[in-house]
Amino acid sequence: MESYDQKTEQSINRPVEFLSFIKNIPSIKTKGICILTKQALLSLSTEVNTENLIQELEEIQIIDQTGKRKVESECLLKLMPTPVLQKSVTVRGISFVNHISMVTSERVWVSDHDDIYLTNTVGDVMCHVTDVLKEIWWGIHSVTGDGELIYINREGNINKLSVDNNVKITMITKMEPWEPSCVYCSPATGDLLVGTVRHNTYTGKITRYNSTGQHVKTIQQYLQGHELYNRPIFVTENRNGDVIVTDLTQSAVVVTDHGGRHRFSYTGSASEIPFTPFALCTDAFSHILVYDNYADAVQMIDKDGHFLSVLLSTKELGINLAQCLSYDYRTHHLWVGSSNDTLSVFRYINRVDFRTGRY
Repeated sequence: MESYDQKTEQSINRPVEFLSFIKNIPSIKTKGICILTKQALLSLSTEVNTENLIQELEEIQIIDQTGKRKVESECLLKLMPTPVLQKSVTVRGISFVNHISMVTSERVWVSDHDDIYLTNTVGDVMCHVTDVLKEIWWGIHSVTGDGELIYINREGNINKLSVDNNVKITMITKMEPWEPSCVYCSPATGDLLVGTVRHNTYTGKITRYNSTGQHVKTIQQYLQGHELYNRPIFVTENRNGDVIVTDLTQSAVVVTDHGGRHRFSYTGSASEIPFTPFALCTDAFSHILVYDNYADAVQMIDKDGHFLSVLLSTKELGINLAQCLSYDYRTHHLWVGSSNDTLSVFRYINRVDFRTGRY
């Protein structure tokens, strides 16, 4: 497997050799190895049909060494000068959007102060989950790669709801004295990242579980006696495997690598300006998008914690208290929730059509 991986990296800059190599490689389903969706991708001859070639190459799925699936090459994407509002969705029957979890580009789970709702892009509620933890409002649910809902229930356990919305199972049982505060499911590995807090000591931690709910790793301290977290309220994962957390008490975005080593803590673009981070997500460029409640704006920082820009100023756009964000890797759209019943969908990344060279 390592030999195949090395040959792929060595030959990728030599197209003919690369195409000849991937034609004969078998389908391998192991983390850390290039995974090709077809055993025989191309039928090479002296004449190559360019359109068919592009279509085949577009269907290749690659897993990098962190286990993250590379959705598409970054060179095919370009940031737009200004985000463009694509549509607004009014979700019937709710009064506040606290959190968003994408199922598909047409179906999303949203939550308010009480329950979680499955809605489509015209605002119809298709499913309603009521046994939800009421004490926290923020990152309490996520979605698996198969479209199953992961959420914190009223007992503080981590539940999974089947795709047909008929079967619930408890994956992780609440561990006293730790209280759950947020959850995220990695689309690449299926791992669950669960944020918890211990109120009597004002400390927090992130625990990684595998897809069956077995403990993998706990991220808690970056030096002996120095806690990483106080109150994690949102957790997500970047394409490079970094674990990204909003800490409400620290007013910071705390980032560790996949193994739990502290990389940086982002506390705003300027030290003299207050920074109150809430919701966050990441995009195809591994940018971190974070909603700043103080400025009522969405900031964009790079994967190393450097401020890039204010992507959205919600006051200018007429969106109040946009406390939740979700990025759709299929369409490269950013979903923003508001303090009413509205979801706003923005496009800020263009994809190049390499048949025409147009965006």
